[in-house]
Amino acid sequence: MNLRGRVAVVTGAGGGIGRAIALALARRGGHLTLVDIDAAGLADTARQAEALAVRAVARCMDVTDRAAVAALPAEVRAVHGRVDLLVNNAGVALGGSFEQVSEADFDWLMAINFDAVVRLTRAFLPLLQTSDDARIVNVSSIFGIVSPAGQAAYSASKFAVRGFSNALRHELEGTRVGVTVVHPGGVATAIARSARVPAGVAAEELERRRAAADRKLRMPPARAGEIIVREVERRRARVLVGGDAVFVALLERLAPVGYWRVLRRLLGD
Repeated sequence: MNLRGRVAVVTGAGGGIGRAIALALARRGGHLTLVDIDAAGLADTARQAEALAVRAVARCMDVTDRAAVAALPAEVRAVHGRVDLLVNNAGVALGGSFEQVSEADFDWLMAINFDAVVRLTRAFLPLLQTSDDARIVNVSSIFGIVSPAGQAAYSASKFAVRGFSNALRHELEGTRVGVTVVHPGGVATAIARSARVPAGVAAEELERRRAAADRKLRMPPARAGEIIVREVERRRARVLVGGDAVFVALLERLAPVGYWRVLRRLLGD
């Protein structure tokens, strides 16, 4: 897929993997509409993209805002005239066991991590279908392949993204719209530090969890962004980002029930 001159919408573009994807697209000559709730981070990403001689429009919005999502395709078309690539990357994390996590927090995470992916895809699909070569890129997680203890809500949302993406790919087979689902491993973003924490978790326990998560997040976001965009260029249906993601995905195939016992020993959890 030749990305030069194409137009991409990237959610969660205010930092981390979203910013890295946006800048990797910009380096290839792609024009951008950048979406995030973080206005400062979004503006910084737009400035970096524009320095690469592409058009980058920042749209500060909440991806759970139904009206804003419904209006976004027309806004993008008014500025860029077209859309060829939708990257559903925006996501949040939520620590704690299923019993610790409140219903409200569970619903909050699902609204951002899954419902917004579906809603944005529904909003942009008609416009993508007018392109001669389009693609939907949905960012799941390695936790969309395996399900660690303490990640019931997050894993549920990322499995949902995976299932939705795979079914959509089959439905769009033979059309000009392809679908890629991305499973990053441990990428060094702020997602663990910014994760919502259930009420009642002690400060010491919270810091222990965050430190343990930080130790597993090693790949620089810029590297992850390059891997993802390179594989989009190759029209890959599934992208595993990082050696840890490749290993864990293989382990799950070999031991679909018992993988967690192996991982727990390897990670020392």
